[in-house]
Amino acid sequence: MEIRHLNADASIEEVLEIIDQDAGVIIDNVLSQNQLDKISEELNPYLVNTKEGQDDFTGFNTRRVGALMARSSECRVLALDPKINEVSKRFLEPHSDGYQLHFTSAIDIAPGESEQILHRDRGVWGGYIPRKIETQLSTVWAITDFTKENGATQVVPGSHKWDRNREPLEGEICFAEMKKGSVFIYTGSVIHGGGANNSDENRLGVFLHYAPTWLRQEENQYLSCPPHIAKDLTPELRALMGYSKGGYVLGFYSDPEDKNGELESVSPEKMFGDFKDKYGFINSADKLVSDSSERK
Repeated sequence: MEIRHLNADASIEEVLEIIDQDAGVIIDNVLSQNQLDKISEELNPYLVNTKEGQDDFTGFNTRRVGALMARSSECRVLALDPKINEVSKRFLEPHSDGYQLHFTSAIDIAPGESEQILHRDRGVWGGYIPRKIETQLSTVWAITDFTKENGATQVVPGSHKWDRNREPLEGEICFAEMKKGSVFIYTGSVIHGGGANNSDENRLGVFLHYAPTWLRQEENQYLSCPPHIAKDLTPELRALMGYSKGGYVLGFYSDPEDKNGELESVSPEKMFGDFKDKYGFINSADKLVSDSSERK
């Protein structure tokens, strides 16, 4: 079995159909060379100053750089990609009022790296969530070519439907080989892992993962991209990162500067002066107050 590829103009329905069957699909040739050059330029200063991993899972010849929303303007564009966001919405929202950016990382696998331990990403939550609820949709954007020789991601298509303890046979493991500018989409339930790099070139990918709004994010977006940086981002990106309510009261904050007790159930969007009542929860009938002037 191989990982299936789709053209950049493939429909959302085509993408979701293959994800349902295989738990992974590649969309070819999405990014331009100009975008790839810009991403490499923005990430390189951080990659060259980052230490390699220190264990078998993170790799001894692999560099990982997070906080991409704070560090790379072009990675912000990838995070808001319309097709990826529509796929994430359709895939995750059957069990959630919304979805959020869960994890960002640039992963650079250097020559000599060994295979990563095969795993399911949903394990970050301890495996307590029923498997019938999908908890993650992930993307890997190929900034360089991904080949079997240089460490393309190992994937076991269809393993999202397996019993928990079933181990893959060697012939069931595929490789997410793709040209630079392509994107690999996969679920949190599929077995996968970084490949071994037996070439003389580095393999660089940008990993952007999405999850329901009611789950703890793997990467703490509020510290990786704190308010003094987030204030300069678009409201749409801030909302995706979690600077918004994920439901009726999920994610509200109390204003620490409010000494008179005038504010309650404040949406994080209010922090930046561009409050939008995304879910329509605040209206005169509800008596929920987001502006102190309404209390006077």
